[in-house]
Amino acid sequence: MPRARSRYAPDRGLTGRMVTTMFLIGLLYVVFVGVLLAALRGSWPIILIITGGLFIAQFWFSDRIAAYGMGAREVTPEQAPELHGTIDRICALADMPKPKVAIAESDVPNAFATGRSEKTALVCATTGLLRRLEPEELEGVLAHEMSHVAHRDVAVMTIASFLGVLAGIITRIALWGGFARSRPGNDPAGILLLLIPLISAVVYAISFLLTRLLSRYRELSADRAAALLTGRPSALASALTKVSGQMARIPTEDLRKAEPYNAFYFVPAFSAKESLGRLFSSHPTLEQRLDQLSRISTDLSR
Repeated sequence: MPRARSRYAPDRGLTGRMVTTMFLIGLLYVVFVGVLLAALRGSWPIILIITGGLFIAQFWFSDRIAAYGMGAREVTPEQAPELHGTIDRICALADMPKPKVAIAESDVPNAFATGRSEKTALVCATTGLLRRLEPEELEGVLAHEMSHVAHRDVAVMTIASFLGVLAGIITRIALWGGFARSRPGNDPAGILLLLIPLISAVVYAISFLLTRLLSRYRELSADRAAALLTGRPSALASALTKVSGQMARIPTEDLRKAEPYNAFYFVPAFSAKESLGRLFSSHPTLEQRLDQLSRISTDLSR
């Protein structure tokens, strides 16, 4: 029999946005592959094999690649009793199976969750986070990460980001290799080949914006779900304030290494005070997150 839902508060807004994003990404994907097939008629088997292979790799291995890239090392209850104890309490509160538990050796105070489902889920905290947070603050952060697993938005983000990755790869290949070098003149196929870099760039931009809009909402949803599950929104707000404040003290080199994985992190890491990364961040602003938690605290106190 299928397992019952967890006790995390359902979020219809998140579900609706995930469905809409997947539909639009799927539509964009069909159009994009159709353009490639029209431009490279004789190479359609190769196109299908490459796109299919990239999609499978993105879906099945992206979480493992991300965990490896962020230095996640799975730990036993004997190696990290306090971390495991916190995860155990959250699992009991949420009525969820326990994920794999990991620690990343990094002074950047952060946490993340990966996995396509509850069975493959992994929750990781950095040594910098474990050293800085109080137990109730850590519980709030890990409850936030566990909500991503419960709502399955980690898997949706993995699938949704695939098209942007594919379009980015094709754009770079087109610019470096020159799709149209062998198709000069006014040949319609040659003109279409010339348009591939432009079409790929547009597809990448649309995919990027769609995933960013979903990502920002899902972070607010995870904050809300964690606060309601633990009943301590003030602890999560304290963790957010503390972690965001500590980021300014982290060496730029460490922040630069963490930046590519911002979409996974509890709080994004930026290596520069002013950057496009902040403008197109995968997370809402600290003020938005704290304002939401303050409203939840007021509602719970009533």
